[in-house]
Amino acid sequence: MAASLVNGLVASGHEPKQLWVSDINPATLTNLSTNLGINVTQNNQEVISAVDIVVLAVKPQIMAQVALEIAPFLQQRQLVVSIAAGITQASLSNWLGAEIAIVRCMPNTPALVLTGATALYANANVLPEQHDLAETILRSVGIALWVDDESELDAVTAVSGSGPAYYFLLMEAMEKAAVELGLKEETARLLIQQTALGAAKIALESSESPGELRKRVTSPGGTTQQAVETFEQGGFTDLVSKALHAARDRSVEMSKQMETYS
Repeated sequence: MAASLVNGLVASGHEPKQLWVSDINPATLTNLSTNLGINVTQNNQEVISAVDIVVLAVKPQIMAQVALEIAPFLQQRQLVVSIAAGITQASLSNWLGAEIAIVRCMPNTPALVLTGATALYANANVLPEQHDLAETILRSVGIALWVDDESELDAVTAVSGSGPAYYFLLMEAMEKAAVELGLKEETARLLIQQTALGAAKIALESSESPGELRKRVTSPGGTTQQAVETFEQGGFTDLVSKALHAARDRSVEMSKQMETYS
């Protein structure tokens, strides 16, 4: 995800020499420096001293260690952006300092191909210009939306954070059924992938709701209606609701576990 952000920032016109990356893997740093021309180091303190915005893109299990390490070097003017799942603003403030401006983000894996969907939450220390800068960073890899309450990030996790897997599951099931219907696997896969892309593009470019768009391609008594009714008879809508509630509840549970862990 960190590499995706760096690539997105460079691709959207940000000066590479304004970007710094710290990592314990020398090969990763060499690759980023060679391909993008950014500044690299294995010293977190060096990064802190050179930037106005610090993006913490580390695994949740080591976030406390990293945050406590950099805390003595942070200045009140700096903004910290965290993309670690399950690490609350309260925990970050405890480790980094109560006065530090912090933005929590929940991105998703399509950010890897610059089509991500990210929700952001800012604490009370974040200034308007820092708010805009955080949004700019995440918009470099897709869309970025703000939530007013940190608890909404658990719902975001269930919807867009885990969402790509739901679509892959549907595509997987459709591919299996298509092969059963006699199509070659390669043909079925390409048709399904392009159909998913096209449906998403129509939805993004339309002002109509998904329900209205569905009705537009569902002729009365036709094949689509037959398929949709079969979905509905199988409890499709209720099942989706149960799945998202389960994902939200697990996100809440994991956050509590991370607070205990740290």
